[in-house]
Amino acid sequence: MQGRNIILIGIAVVLGLVAVILANSYFSGVEQRQERIAREQELTRIVVAAKELPFGTVLNDQNIMLATWPAKSVPAGAFTSIADAARGGNAVLRPIVAGEPILASKLSNRPTLSANLPAGQYAVAIPISAVAAVGGFVRPGDLVDVLLTRQIPGDGANGNDKMTDVVLSSVPVLAIDVDASDKSTEPKADSKTATLQVDTLGAQKLALARELGALSLALRNAADQTVTTASTVIPTQLSARNIRIAEKSGSSAPSVPQLARSVMSLPAAAPRKTGPLMTVFRGSESSDYEVQRGY
Repeated sequence: MQGRNIILIGIAVVLGLVAVILANSYFSGVEQRQERIAREQELTRIVVAAKELPFGTVLNDQNIMLATWPAKSVPAGAFTSIADAARGGNAVLRPIVAGEPILASKLSNRPTLSANLPAGQYAVAIPISAVAAVGGFVRPGDLVDVLLTRQIPGDGANGNDKMTDVVLSSVPVLAIDVDASDKSTEPKADSKTATLQVDTLGAQKLALARELGALSLALRNAADQTVTTASTVIPTQLSARNIRIAEKSGSSAPSVPQLARSVMSLPAAAPRKTGPLMTVFRGSESSDYEVQRGY
């Protein structure tokens, strides 16, 4: 019996040694495969966002970190050290998600709106109200159409003769008041200004439109890039039947243009008829006298 136990113990020891050898072989193979993959990919380390970074966030060692990245796919402008990325108080120019590489093109040592404008584009602010800004639901990053409501030009227009034009179409919203973050989804009912991204001509149109009448924004679908066809809407188009109240006759004095037309329509006065003339000479001077009939 004792010999049998010794044999069983020996078998168990052998099996244990075999298991250890197999485990070592397996893990050695995994390490070798990882090293081979690393050599094939030539991994490197670049700076990425450690957490979500909103617009204007100043970089530091608490919000960025180093991460392994394939050397062949490192994006242009990536940083290889945290010190280089955070040097000079660099701040992000647009929101960056966690794990996204930190690139030089996304940074500025001045986290200002101007640094985020594309070439040839300008930021122009216009006055708005809660109603003009779609109840406060217009947020940075949205696309809007700009509408202008003003008095119809002309001497014959009265105070109710208004018109509405589409001044600009599919315009990006850069900021509402001083908020340039596109992460907020809460409506801002007390908004006073909207900053829009436009080209040179668009900036001129907005500057002139501000002086002519009231501006309002129409919120667009972010995926809709269709340019709105320019059109003008007047009060008579608000009713399908074009109902109007005629002016009462004699209720008011005729206008100056009406008087002018009346005067112009009067027949010309007939020329005065004259009788025979008699010429009297006094020295070198002469005078004509009408001879009355009956003499």
